[in-house]
Amino acid sequence: MTVSALPSQAQDEAGPGIAPQLAIDSRFTVPGIRCAGCIGKIERGLSQVPGVTRARVNFSAKRVAVSHAPALSDDVLIEELRKLGFEAQRAAENPLGRDDKETRSLLRALAVAGFGMMNIMLLSVSVWSGADGETRELFHWLSALIAIPVIAYSGRPFFASAAMALRYRRTNMDVPISIGIVLATGLSLWETATGGAHAYFDGAVMLLFFLLAGRALDATMRSRARSGIAALLGRMGRGAHVLDTDGTTQWTEADRLAPGMMMLVVAGESLAADGEIVEGSTTIDASMLTGESEPRPAVPGDLIHAGMINLGNPVRVRVTAAAQDTAIADIARLMDEAGQSRSRYVRVADRAARFYAPAVHSLAAFSFVGWMVAGAGVHQSLLVAVAVLIITCPCALGLAVPAAQVVASGALLRKGLLIKDGSALERLAEVDRAVFDKTGTLTLGEPRPVDLSALAPDECRTVLALAQSSRHPLSRGLVQALQAAGVEPAALGPVDETVGEGVRARVDGEVAALLRPDGAAEGLTVDFVHGARRVRIAFNDPQRPDVAETIAALGAMGVTSRILSGDRDGAVRALAEDLGLEGQGGMQPADKLDVLQRLAEAGHHTLMIGDGLNDGPALAGAHVSIAPGGASDVSQQAADAVFVGERLMPVALAVKVSRRTMAVVRQNFALAIGYNTLAVPLAILGVVTPLIAAVAMSLSSLIVVGNSLRLARAAG
Repeated sequence: MTVSALPSQAQDEAGPGIAPQLAIDSRFTVPGIRCAGCIGKIERGLSQVPGVTRARVNFSAKRVAVSHAPALSDDVLIEELRKLGFEAQRAAENPLGRDDKETRSLLRALAVAGFGMMNIMLLSVSVWSGADGETRELFHWLSALIAIPVIAYSGRPFFASAAMALRYRRTNMDVPISIGIVLATGLSLWETATGGAHAYFDGAVMLLFFLLAGRALDATMRSRARSGIAALLGRMGRGAHVLDTDGTTQWTEADRLAPGMMMLVVAGESLAADGEIVEGSTTIDASMLTGESEPRPAVPGDLIHAGMINLGNPVRVRVTAAAQDTAIADIARLMDEAGQSRSRYVRVADRAARFYAPAVHSLAAFSFVGWMVAGAGVHQSLLVAVAVLIITCPCALGLAVPAAQVVASGALLRKGLLIKDGSALERLAEVDRAVFDKTGTLTLGEPRPVDLSALAPDECRTVLALAQSSRHPLSRGLVQALQAAGVEPAALGPVDETVGEGVRARVDGEVAALLRPDGAAEGLTVDFVHGARRVRIAFNDPQRPDVAETIAALGAMGVTSRILSGDRDGAVRALAEDLGLEGQGGMQPADKLDVLQRLAEAGHHTLMIGDGLNDGPALAGAHVSIAPGGASDVSQQAADAVFVGERLMPVALAVKVSRRTMAVVRQNFALAIGYNTLAVPLAILGVVTPLIAAVAMSLSSLIVVGNSLRLARAAG
């Protein structure tokens, strides 16, 4: 449970009794979430509870996030979820704490149903082959002895969900499924007891088997979509050697680490918390967070993160953030919020699923009454009604959107792009304009010296020592370049740094300094001064390695790019000319937002890519937005997606995958609607038996899921 600011509008809607500007965020695990109808029912139902300001369902994690007044307890919200027909419990604090209990339960039920189905089918073959009289009755009774316990055990996920809904006088998709299974089983028992020619134990068990197969596949698919980030979390250190005041070390589990503790991180060890190096220099493998395999140097004052690996010397690291406050935990929370979106396609499925139960029950009743009026007996009329109940299950329609979104989001995550909102895929598919910030977006935002050849070897050692004593971005660039060249730092006297001016120290009896240049200097520069000697060092901010390729890839998809930046207009136009783009510098946040609004008024759908605080309004105001992993917190929160690493290509890849995703979503809708258009009339006409209905309904869901799984290779 966390406390967050409550927007004024939400505060007004929440009603009296809520502390001003304060709301509590609670998360619940709800295993009974099955489709878009469940999502809509929960979100609408909880939003009507006094004190609730927002309810959002994460379909892939089967979780519900609720923002509510502090006076509203979790127990009350759990009871409200029960009234909606859903069992719930508080979610674990770890946003990606994986509980495979439901998956294991589904697999056990699937195995039992499969075992029962195979044995009943063997007995049914004998009946179909012409067994008659006492032999047929024996096989029917044997089938009943197998089917009844199998249905009782494997049908629990559906029966429990239906009972919960009916308990609170509600319906869900499991109600007609349960009614169909119970009616088919009861009708078969009646036929067996009265010596009838047909029993449908095989159909009832086969229905359960295929339903469970679909749900087990869905659970596995959701698990795979989350496995990328889970694998990253698994690489985090399980604990650390913490230094005591007497110099001894004690092993401490990761969840017991706290800010201020001093960790001793040896070579080959993975960090268990974020921290600042206070003693020692080393080389760090940061690929877990940056996606880049090349190690980077780390010196005192550098901030390193949980999951990074120390490849060099032992270092002492002061913990700055641990457990749920680490950078990788923040990424995990972003992933946790990326579940089910409220896109246009989801709303269509939501509205369709909302009317499902009444429509299906009405169709089944109409079929039963119609056949009775036509002169068929109760037996035949019930068979038709059962077939209608089974064949109209909306599993395929409910999976049409979320299955595609989850698979596509997982594919993009493996390529370094985190989708925070499933609806972003829909909006990304519509873009025809891309607007880039410059520094930190098209460039790396890491100034590097252009040429150090004017410095003598001893001066390079002095410059490195001075730069290591400063946290200025230009100093960090000098440190990186000189260490990469194998330079060792010189010995310095006491160091004095003046903010805005530079850093000074005595070397060989003379003052050496890195200073802000005198007068106006073009571009990024710093002056090295040692005695009477002064050397000006120029810097540039290198482009990301694949900027040109990314711009070309976007252009090939019909997306026109341009640069809008707050940097100097000359530098922006030079970069724009190099890339063959239109560029404009000196832009204020309001200026960028105004350009985006004018593009929207002209009918364009704009993708904004930016990283700075000044990009926040533009990221929030664009049709869709993406921020680099190194962007400010404001930018990452405002953006719809975040990419990590130095490469920019995930931006173009996101557009490509989103367009394929929307094509698959439309295919899924066509498959689901086409199935019902063909199957329902056949069931009403009595052409379809409960056995055939069970196979047809299950196959439709499996086809939709299988079609969505094609997106797993969309980012390849």
